[in-house]
Amino acid sequence: MMQGLGARIARRSHASPLAGGIFSRGSCTKLFVGGLSYDTNEPVLKDAFCQFGDIIEVKVICDHVSGKSKGYGFVQFESEAAASTALNEMDGKSLDGRDIRVHYAQKRNGGL
Repeated sequence: MMQGLGARIARRSHASPLAGGIFSRGSCTKLFVGGLSYDTNEPVLKDAFCQFGDIIEVKVICDHVSGKSKGYGFVQFESEAAASTALNEMDGKSLDGRDIRVHYAQKRNGGL
């Protein structure tokens, strides 16, 4: 139940210009991409997103022990406009047979 609520809140945070004061968002050029196939690698992710603008970095997060994808990653664009277009065009689209979720990346509150 909480996950559904979090998804609704996350969707609102990028849709409303007023939400920026309520929800802390990381760089407006970095996108979180979830729901990736475990077979999706960085070149595939970059190829899917490069049509929207110049990309600074693509990272698929992998397990440190097994080296296998955890099913999510990040794409950072040079411009906010490119990131915004990519978010709007790619959220809910199919990549490697899986429907992906795209949101603005959040800043981490600590961690490793």
